[in-house]
Amino acid sequence: MDTKKIKFVSNRPWLTKESISKPEPILKTIPEWYRNADRFARDPASGKHWKMPETGGKIPTWKACPAVFDVMGSGYTYKTPCDLEFFEDAEGNIHGRVLDDRYANFLVERMPLNQFPHPQGYHQKHFAWWADWAVELPEGYSALYTQPMNRFELPFLTTSGIVDNDKVHLPGTMPFFFLKGITGILPAGTPYAQIIPFKREHWEAEIDVSLSLEEMETKNQANSEKYRKPDGGIYQKEVWERRKYQ
Repeated sequence: MDTKKIKFVSNRPWLTKESISKPEPILKTIPEWYRNADRFARDPASGKHWKMPETGGKIPTWKACPAVFDVMGSGYTYKTPCDLEFFEDAEGNIHGRVLDDRYANFLVERMPLNQFPHPQGYHQKHFAWWADWAVELPEGYSALYTQPMNRFELPFLTTSGIVDNDKVHLPGTMPFFFLKGITGILPAGTPYAQIIPFKREHWEAEIDVSLSLEEMETKNQANSEKYRKPDGGIYQKEVWERRKYQ
């Protein structure tokens, strides 16, 4: 597989390759709850693995799904450069404070986005991350910027966008919402955005409604027999193609 290069260019003169905000493969920030999760379902009372009654094989959980791992480990991440404090005033309005004066403009407070529905459970007023790094990509490539995927434990929600970073090399800002009822310190090094480079291509959709009910049932049965085997792992062993992000 051909290897492409993504370049991260510092936006602050004191940043180094050892800076805590240095972008890195997001795989390095996989959370502990994911690492500690069980690949197979257990009885909460006994702690023993549940078994499939037909085969006696263990029952895989979401942890055994390569699709979940793949989306959480694809691309790179931006991380907070210092501790940030979030607090509510007497009226319940959320505010943010940067606890390192060098990064005073890293966190920007903004008024509500008119006509842009804010996510339920989050404050209407939003903030923006001002990235420490700009992205440069090869010709013909863009990058998806989004919330670190499946990281629902994070108390914020970064909005998503796509930038043609083969042409634009500005750090820019990324709006985000903060969860209601959560206050305190967001520590330095917290991943706040996932960056996935991809090649720009044209696509054309084709809708196929030609299968009969019998053909659908036969196809689904064949898929189940191949991929729903006891203890799982068939997709990862025989289908999944690993991508490397360094």
